[in-house]
Amino acid sequence: MSRMTVLEARRALLIAQCELQRIELAERIGELKQSPLSRAAAEMLGRPGEPRGLPLARPLTWAVALAGLLLLRRPRQILTLLGWARTAVAFGSRAAVILRLLEGLRPRHRGGENVKP
Repeated sequence: MSRMTVLEARRALLIAQCELQRIELAERIGELKQSPLSRAAAEMLGRPGEPRGLPLARPLTWAVALAGLLLLRRPRQILTLLGWARTAVAFGSRAAVILRLLEGLRPRHRGGENVKP
């Protein structure tokens, strides 16, 4: 056998091995695409042109997602944060009520008249 024949046989063997590995990788990727975690990630990180949109394009969403990952295994800290959030919402709603009351007490001006005290 000539050296060229040996090299061509080796090349054919390597191409066949690459094809087998390519098929095996395609099967593994297909299995990974079917997992619930990868489907959720695909929905969250999809392209903006897709009908689903891009929910993680907003900074607040990123902050909430990051906080969720950091506190995933810390229930005590999660409960503390929920307590703080509840307090903040309560103060915010009280402030909104007070601002509405103050707005109702303010005198209304007609047209473009400027009234100086």
